Amino acid sequence: MTTYGMLIFDGADELNFAGPWEVFNVSSILRDDADTSVLIAQDREVVSCQKGMKVVPSHTFEDHPPLDVLVVPGGSGTLQQLDNPVVTEWIRKTAPSTAWTSSVCTGAFLLREAGPARGRRMTTHHAYTEKLKAFGDVTVVPDARYVVDGNVISTQGITAGIDMALWAVGQLHGREHARAVQWRLQYYPAPPYQADESQ
Repeated sequence: MTTYGMLIFDGADELNFAGPWEVFNVSSILRDDADTSVLIAQDREVVSCQKGMKVVPSHTFEDHPPLDVLVVPGGSGTLQQLDNPVVTEWIRKTAPSTAWTSSVCTGAFLLREAGPARGRRMTTHHAYTEKLKAFGDVTVVPDARYVVDGNVISTQGITAGIDMALWAVGQLHGREHARAVQWRLQYYPAPPYQADESQ
């Protein structure tokens, strides 16, 4: 059994955690519902995400199960969370016991602030690479869809979290299983944009 935990907070980008959530849950379905995914917030209050989605966390920092994978999303609320010691301390304490700790988009800033990403290679949304460099203590890789350094995975913006989640599923349950998840999701984002082509 694998337990996946998605951190959520006010201003988190919806697809940053919903993309990995979908991958992890399809993986679980293909494994006869062997795995668990949980949404974790500081408290039980409804979370207002960046684009207006309201989400109810399933667990708090105090009562979630042990995690095999932690996903830290980005979004407009990320920079506010940098000043929230409850969130950064929870990440700092939780990350060492996971098999993989990951960030999507500007979630990289939270992993850096909390400590797991310090001294590591990382990526983030292209609009924030210079800002992440300026924070220091990380080596920014601007052109990689996702970057793996030790047990820390960071991704570029938004949909790149899906790529990260597929990679993590492959590491945990095998590449053939990850391909089966990808096939089930019909996630083949190449070429990335076709709307301007004649039909």
